[in-house]
Amino acid sequence: MAKNEELKTNGVFPVGDKNDAYAQYFIGQSYLNGLVSPEDNIDFGVGNVTFEPGCRNDWHIHHDGFQILLVTGGEGWYQEWGKPAQLLKQGDVVVIKEGIKHWHGANKDSWFSHVAITKGTSEWLEKVTDEDYAKLGE
Repeated sequence: MAKNEELKTNGVFPVGDKNDAYAQYFIGQSYLNGLVSPEDNIDFGVGNVTFEPGCRNDWHIHHDGFQILLVTGGEGWYQEWGKPAQLLKQGDVVVIKEGIKHWHGANKDSWFSHVAITKGTSEWLEKVTDEDYAKLGE
């Protein structure tokens, strides 16, 4: 059993459905529960994203906005281009300013969940390679 597997059924927010709409921008399986969306007459989205162990999204940049990650459970990673990756745990907050190339996702052996508050559009870039991901935490 992977660490923090209880996030599948007992997280702060429900895990949501398989994140099929964005699957092409992830390695591994993620789940998305939209909590608030632009259709609610606000100009940003709020969603609970849950990552299975080893799952991570591709490098990406937010344009005309920002992203804030509120870590609600498990262990994961956040990395900005050209900087070392940061280990994330429950209670951590990451503020990602417009134009910052970055990625985030689960640790190799742990489920990971965060609320993502996102304004603007995302430009999806290259994958986080298995080789670079395997070096995390060494």
